[in-house]
Amino acid sequence: MSDTQTTWDAVDDYFAARLAPVDETLAATVRDSDAAGLPPIAVSAPQGKLLQLLAQIQGARTILEIGTLGGYSTIWLGRALPSDGRLVTLEYSAHHAEVALRNLARAGLGDLVDVRVGAALDTLPRLADENPPPFDLVFIDADKVNNPHYLEWALKLTRAGSLIVLDNVVRGGRVADADSTDDGVRGTRAAIDLIAEHPRLTGTAIQTVGTKGYDGFALARVS
Repeated sequence: MSDTQTTWDAVDDYFAARLAPVDETLAATVRDSDAAGLPPIAVSAPQGKLLQLLAQIQGARTILEIGTLGGYSTIWLGRALPSDGRLVTLEYSAHHAEVALRNLARAGLGDLVDVRVGAALDTLPRLADENPPPFDLVFIDADKVNNPHYLEWALKLTRAGSLIVLDNVVRGGRVADADSTDDGVRGTRAAIDLIAEHPRLTGTAIQTVGTKGYDGFALARVS
């Protein structure tokens, strides 16, 4: 591990301890996800707290998450909702979804969160067919090649004033390479272009460092 990464880890640990302390439910979610063989790609505690704060600032009552993994970010988001709120989270892997369901039940969010299994580009049209109330916040953290498609669906399922959060947009700095042939980079660049050019979106993107290394996220407000 580089000295730089060690510093990033130490700073993140300090911020988490003071501002985003992890309780036993969240710690158990990480342990059980690791034990089940899920990849260690969930958000960090400070990032989870940021999602929670964004949902609270929005006054969110309905949240859509694309990419559940083990439910770690889902718990942070779910805790921002009122008791009659609703969180729909979409997960491609049935195994990941099973782990997430157990973690969410332990967190007391089983009745608040609706976990749907399957490719999001299949489950999103079915969700839209239900004509749900517009989502106040959408968190996109799934396969990056489909980022522009997820963003387009987010637009269909939100309202003026909704917030869209797109994770992992820096791609280790490769997002700046217009000639990249990497599918994740190309998908992310297409999503950034959509945010820049769509008349209903205004947004920005921020680079970050921390326990998850060098990355970043985009924020977009729907108008």
